[in-house]
Amino acid sequence: MTDFSEQGGMSHGMTRRGLFQGSAALGVSAMGMGFATAALAQDAPVLKGNINHSVARWTYKDLSIQDLCEMGKRVGLKAIDLCGPEDWPALKAAGLDSSMCNGAEISLEDGWAEPANHAELVERYTRHIKLVADAGYTNLICFSGNRRGMSDETGLANCEAGLRQILPVAEAAGVTLVMELLNSRVNHPDYMCDRSAWGVALSQRLGTPHFKLLYDIYHMQIMEGDVIRTITDHHPHFGHYHTAGNPGRHEPDDTQELNYPAICRAILATGFQGYVAQEFVPTAKEPQAAETALRDAVLTCDV
Repeated sequence: MTDFSEQGGMSHGMTRRGLFQGSAALGVSAMGMGFATAALAQDAPVLKGNINHSVARWTYKDLSIQDLCEMGKRVGLKAIDLCGPEDWPALKAAGLDSSMCNGAEISLEDGWAEPANHAELVERYTRHIKLVADAGYTNLICFSGNRRGMSDETGLANCEAGLRQILPVAEAAGVTLVMELLNSRVNHPDYMCDRSAWGVALSQRLGTPHFKLLYDIYHMQIMEGDVIRTITDHHPHFGHYHTAGNPGRHEPDDTQELNYPAICRAILATGFQGYVAQEFVPTAKEPQAAETALRDAVLTCDV
């Protein structure tokens, strides 16, 4: 991802992990300090239990991980998404899962499509797979990186060659590598894994349940649309889902073009038992309003 905030607020090549470490270094922010008292008492939402709900850590980066866990529990989450080892103790203390682990990647631009990255990535992922497994988690994110003039076929071959070097380690540890589908039109120019067909082709080549795709609904709406048909036809290759409204990457509400209740019913109909993680950027920054936005998004997707 050339811009991990998706809103132009971070420098080229910065990792999500770096964002989280920077946020943690600030301690409890001004937003976080008053968070517990700012949140008005609301009845916990009564969820149906069909969808496992999560939220991406970076979208609530102004909160400490402890405050985000507390908020997550209030709105019915079972996990926090895109967390690394520095966040796991807080998740464990709160009784929440790390639904998609991160921290092994170089950056979104420098991924498995480039053979020059393979040696470093193999070292990073070999080490991180063990950390994930030892912590009791199962999903670890990875990225294709940018195209940089490569054809689809060259990128597929390069990703396959690199990932095959670590798949035995992942399989032995019970960890699934999950490559994210991202749009290359708006947020991530030149990203290789920017269409479902390309990602599915890579999954078919690798031929293991320990490699899946992260189907990001917002990103694929921008690139190709036809979201429900894609989920229905290719769900065996999808191990995780992200949500956000389009246009704008904000709340999945009636101001945007995606019908999230219908999409989540389609996900549920495939028998999916993993996580659906909210990855929208709240339009409101005031703590109570930001919590309400997450609560409403969870209820929208709770089918």
